[in-house]
Amino acid sequence: MSSEKTIQRIAVITSGGDAPGMNACIRAVVLTAQHYGIEVLAFRHGYEGLLNNDWQRLDETNVLHILQYSGTIIKSARSERFKQAEAAQEAARNLDAHQIDALVVIGGDGSFRGADHLSHHWDGQVIGVPGTIDNDLFGSDDTIGYSTAVETAMDALDKIRDTAEAMDRVFIVEVMGRHAGFIGLSSAMASGAERMILPELQREKPLTVASIVKHIEAVQRVRGDSSYVMVLSEHQWPGGAVRLAEQLEDRLHLPCRPCLLGHTQRGGRPTAHDRILATRLGVHAVQLIRQGVSGVMAGTSGQGLAETPLAETWQKRKGLSQEWVDIQQSLFNPVKKSKNGS
Repeated sequence: MSSEKTIQRIAVITSGGDAPGMNACIRAVVLTAQHYGIEVLAFRHGYEGLLNNDWQRLDETNVLHILQYSGTIIKSARSERFKQAEAAQEAARNLDAHQIDALVVIGGDGSFRGADHLSHHWDGQVIGVPGTIDNDLFGSDDTIGYSTAVETAMDALDKIRDTAEAMDRVFIVEVMGRHAGFIGLSSAMASGAERMILPELQREKPLTVASIVKHIEAVQRVRGDSSYVMVLSEHQWPGGAVRLAEQLEDRLHLPCRPCLLGHTQRGGRPTAHDRILATRLGVHAVQLIRQGVSGVMAGTSGQGLAETPLAETWQKRKGLSQEWVDIQQSLFNPVKKSKNGS
């Protein structure tokens, strides 16, 4: 590891989809930097702010009591134009004009692609911090916002189970995660859902209406009249949860109801896990900058901290736990018991 480097001023942005805990991370970056006498500038609305030179200073007075709030006080955005070389060069000029030594980018894979792109046109240090509810970045066990998103989905699923059980209905609950099924798997396990349709499982062995109907009928034969709750990751069924509910109702002649959780999963008070994770990673990012490190994501591995080259975070695939998948699938594989209970 490099020896500590003299850093006078750093910048921070939040980019892409917002995630609960981003504010806690901003707070940790600012307070850690302040501890070492480093000034912090924030560019509002992510890379768009870098291009528009839309900035503000951050210090203790701005961030001291924000870790419990969702969203991001410096706003976020997606920026298509930042993919162009001319845009990265413009951002580099703006950063140099403010005498920025390093940039902290809090976001997901698209944000890190932008950070990597900028690094080819700017001489300052660039550090990524994983802020995405999808938990799909290679190189970190967890990402900021994932825990809260799962908690939100689980809470909704618990409430849906109440009404589903009262009416013996089938519910299809659509959660976020079009490319990665971490939210779907965790919320399905935590809520006891009978079925889950996830990107990874659909790529391996796609479900059909017939196979889902067969499973629902098998569950009913074993349990009798009861509820059946299914977790569906977005974009994993043509027409989504609404269309699947229509198809199942036509075949089952049972009430089948869709429920789309949508952007509620991005909101809500961050869980303790997300607040602590965001704080650890914000501090880690500043420490890496002081050590002269650049072009990496600050993440976690096991109980410790880790660094991963930015390009690897999206080039390498982070897989679901096969143990979790096996548990969830085996628990809801109905087996008719004999009279003696065997």
